[in-house]
Amino acid sequence: MNNKLIIRNAEESDILSILEIFNQGIEDRIATLEEEKKDYHYIKEWFEVHQGRYKILVAEQDGNVAGWASLNPYSNRCAYNGVADLSIYISRDQRGKGLGKKLLSEIESLAKDNGFHKIVLFTFPFNQLGQGLYRKMGYREVGVFQNQGKLDGEFVDVMAMEKLLR
Repeated sequence: MNNKLIIRNAEESDILSILEIFNQGIEDRIATLEEEKKDYHYIKEWFEVHQGRYKILVAEQDGNVAGWASLNPYSNRCAYNGVADLSIYISRDQRGKGLGKKLLSEIESLAKDNGFHKIVLFTFPFNQLGQGLYRKMGYREVGVFQNQGKLDGEFVDVMAMEKLLR
């Protein structure tokens, strides 16, 4: 094993890997309020709308997709045209190994290239691993929405974070 890591634009052939990693995040209850695993048709539609300004990057480790990051619309209002929402998911067996930092660095560069001046993200206050990464990369906590959504029938708080891209 040569531990070769490549960060690249996602391709249609990556859809099943992206789906598997997203479903791990849903199952593990650490990254999203989604409770039901997604299927191929859902992720294919999502993939299709991320082919323009809103992009998806994958981290390919030794030929396998080990994580992904996407720039998503924050709002459909034109006033927020320069703001992107971030999603980042790492495969269970690759978490804590630095892939997130590399993906985040590359997606920020891509965001600048695509005319975004700011990235926002939403995370659970208990997701310490994610918050550690975001803080190291210059994101600041904006605040916590109390009882923002339900997960497994219980209200959960959601933390908003942001980074201005200079």
